Amino acid sequence: MRARSEEYLAHLKLERGLSPTTLASYAEDLRLFERFCRRRGIGTVSRVRPLVVREFLQWIRADHSPATVARKLACLKGFFRFLTAQGVVGENPTAFIETPRLWRRLPQTLSESEVVRFLEGPRIEGLGVRDLALLELLYGSGLRVSEAVSLELGQLNLDVGFVRCVGKGNKERLVPLGQCAQATLRRYLATVRPGLVRRRPQTQAVFVNRSGSGLTRQRIWQLVKRYATAAGVTKRIGPHTLRHSFATHLLTRGADLRTVQELLGHANIATTQRYTQVDRARLKAIHEQYHPRP
Repeated sequence: MRARSEEYLAHLKLERGLSPTTLASYAEDLRLFERFCRRRGIGTVSRVRPLVVREFLQWIRADHSPATVARKLACLKGFFRFLTAQGVVGENPTAFIETPRLWRRLPQTLSESEVVRFLEGPRIEGLGVRDLALLELLYGSGLRVSEAVSLELGQLNLDVGFVRCVGKGNKERLVPLGQCAQATLRRYLATVRPGLVRRRPQTQAVFVNRSGSGLTRQRIWQLVKRYATAAGVTKRIGPHTLRHSFATHLLTRGADLRTVQELLGHANIATTQRYTQVDRARLKAIHEQYHPRP
């Protein structure tokens, strides 16, 4: 089973172009399923039956959210479709297992005033310049945290105000940079980054730590949490909250849905439409607060 899992992951990487983050999640899902099967004396994929998959899903429901269970089932469905197409298994044991329908939670966003307070947090000196450039980029362009982590110097064009990022499925898109993001990036690249990479001048990552290595996803999460706390933001937020806020504020101020879809790099416009629901939720709250007969 381990060998078949590795074949599938290689297929996803080379032919589907999935990101390292997605591949890591799929690898963990397959390892978990492999351990479950091993405890039941099942060592080969040909011995997996629908009942085994159902028992696995029931087992993980105790410690995982419905959304996580649905994602792990999606991973197994893709895995066994691949094995069926390759002729490794005769019948797909996941074929008639339905994916549960989930309530779609509205994205968590910051208000415009909360964003202002949040971006006023970093000090305009030392690493604070780097942090502000990073946060301005995340909010000003709507990049995913994985896109910011992998961003390299050659992908920035501050003269024309664009960033070329590589998103999900290894798809490239050009995203404009606002004046605030451009200004903070120029200052960071000119005054702070050279000192950080003096021991590693070959480093191409835009955002680096004290030793000159690229910032990790985990470090960016920590920075966002720290500045949110300092700004008095009590919502549970992460780097993706800035992306959600970017999209919501554009739509609130009149941007059309197709443009926001392109800026975010969404393959399906239904994903972008979630942000219109956020705005409707805000309108409903205002109606209930101010209408004499809510």
